[in-house]
Amino acid sequence: MPTTDHQIGGRKVEKSREDPQASELSRAVREQIVGLHEFFVAWFGGTASDDDESFSAGFVRRFDPACVLVSPGGMVVPLAQLTKMIRSGHGKNPEFRIQIRNIVVRREHRQFVLATYEEWQRNALNSKPRDNARVSSVWFKRERSAVGGLAWMHIHECWLPPEQLAAGPWDF
Repeated sequence: MPTTDHQIGGRKVEKSREDPQASELSRAVREQIVGLHEFFVAWFGGTASDDDESFSAGFVRRFDPACVLVSPGGMVVPLAQLTKMIRSGHGKNPEFRIQIRNIVVRREHRQFVLATYEEWQRNALNSKPRDNARVSSVWFKRERSAVGGLAWMHIHECWLPPEQLAAGPWDF
């Protein structure tokens, strides 16, 4: 189910309009994806509390312990390494912004859900270019103990094509 864009960390935050036909699962997936990226902006921007409880609630409790991230450059990053990288970045990028676009639930099977979304980043200090965008696929597992009842199991990110980047928009 496509959704409206979600601006995260900008001066003006647009709230998405709820689709009355959207399923509970689609809403949970959208909340999970947007919620994690809201945490990233707050964490890297330094507005989130720099303590174990905030970090656990915003990041750690969202993931299956065996989760891996396949970065846009093809590196496979296990959760333990990703956790260290994220934890060490508190407050190091106050101008960082994210906009989430085009969230789609692609497949649901028993306790698993596959979704895709676009993540547009501005002022990302650890990315080249700093203004970039990627399309991501994520496998979720239904997990009661996870934030929102969905645990991130596997994330695969790919850079969007240059012509799509050039078309933007970048006004977030």
